[in-house]
Amino acid sequence: MDEYRYGEPDDPSRHDPSYDERPPLVHTHVQHNIPRDAQLMGFDRNTEEGALIALAGSLSAAKPTHKLVAWVLLLAFSLPLLMTLWDELF
Repeated sequence: MDEYRYGEPDDPSRHDPSYDERPPLVHTHVQHNIPRDAQLMGFDRNTEEGALIALAGSLSAAKPTHKLVAWVLLLAFSLPLLMTLWDELF
């Protein structure tokens, strides 16, 4: 009787009572514009870093306003670094 306590012999849940066949919630929603390696690291639109990756990935080089947003993002992330280097070196 205890032999099939958690299911049939070929059932994956047989050895682990906490086994769940459902996919993780992170992978159930659509993750547009996020690279696969970023998805594997756990980034999605619900994390700060993942939202920035999704925003940058959704920009189109053909649209002038998207180019402007890309330049603003570049300045927003590089300006603090450049100011810190300037302060340390001079």
